[in-house]
Amino acid sequence: MGEAKRRKKTGKPASAGHTQGKPWLVIGVVAVIVAVIGGVFYVTRLPAPDADALPVAAADAKPFPAGLDQYGVSIGRESAPVVVREFADYQCPACGRFSAASERLRADFVAAGQVRFVYFDLPLDQHANAMPAAEAARCAGDQGKYWPMQERLFANQADWSESGAPVDIFSGYASSMDLDERRFRQCMTTELHREAILNSRNVAVRMKVTSTPTVMVNNIRLTRPGWPQLSAVVNRELSAVAE
Repeated sequence: MGEAKRRKKTGKPASAGHTQGKPWLVIGVVAVIVAVIGGVFYVTRLPAPDADALPVAAADAKPFPAGLDQYGVSIGRESAPVVVREFADYQCPACGRFSAASERLRADFVAAGQVRFVYFDLPLDQHANAMPAAEAARCAGDQGKYWPMQERLFANQADWSESGAPVDIFSGYASSMDLDERRFRQCMTTELHREAILNSRNVAVRMKVTSTPTVMVNNIRLTRPGWPQLSAVVNRELSAVAE
């Protein structure tokens, strides 16, 4: 029977009967699609920053040797109940991304006296400008601008990372921050803080830190350095102290 005759007799196209007769087929296909999408979401989604997903200290973890903090640069109340330590390389892109979390930590928790923050220099050998950048931060620190210079270095990482004359760029930053540029440049060219930076890097070696950024809340190493996990672990540690 032709299509025209079939339409005249039934009033429906030939294919309509096949689709309506097998609704389970359509439902099955939709179910499979939903299952696949759900599976992909489950595998790729980030863990929620709740207690079950957060990192904890290793079973044999010992308290961080507080005496080593003298080799880093710290900010915050010395008697703060929680100490956050970061080992970082100024030329490391991941460290640059974490810097926003570090700034927020200082604004939200350090300023409130709840956290003390210690930054350890860990300039990696493959990054030629990481050492000069660490020196720039410390030279700015001599004039009371360590943290503002650190923020400037991370925010403009792409501008100086591959530069053949990083000291000139850093001196420009110093000038724009109203630092004594002559004093700053002399600090840079004499490598005044090189030994202090190497001592900081030796702390990383002692603590078996091999990647940047490595962030520790007390003696707990973060598995996903960033604000969601950092703030969640800090709040959990503060709650434990308050109990």
